[in-house]
Amino acid sequence: MKRLILCLCLLAAPAFAVQPDEILDDPVMEERAREISSGLRCLVCRNESIDDSNAELARDMRLMVRERLVAGDSNREVVEYVVDRYGEYVLLTPLTGGSNMILWLAGPVMLLLGVGLGAVYIRRRSVTPEPVVDALSDAEQARLRKIMDE
Repeated sequence: MKRLILCLCLLAAPAFAVQPDEILDDPVMEERAREISSGLRCLVCRNESIDDSNAELARDMRLMVRERLVAGDSNREVVEYVVDRYGEYVLLTPLTGGSNMILWLAGPVMLLLGVGLGAVYIRRRSVTPEPVVDALSDAEQARLRKIMDE
């Protein structure tokens, strides 16, 4: 029973990241803040959202998101503000436009290029004629028999 309670507490640990003093009074605004912060990466914890992180920087970012919402910014404006301040790395799901398009397309393009080069190699190899091996002359065959007999 104790193990079950311990497991449940460990699974619920990320829920304790948002401190009670951070929560907005308006439930709609708080839901918007949670939605925004769940898509922002904690710069200390790397692959954790600021909503799940206990880091001090994540707390500062959560407070900043809530301040921007209280100031009247839309969700998009809040995200743009955070990205302008910390860079695109702060987004858990990277953008698919602009210079990131190269990164999104590089994998499939390299795969297709590799498959194409492999197909060309196999095709050329299959149509390459076998090298002609000259038969041994009579003198060479006699010398070979002499060597083999020894």
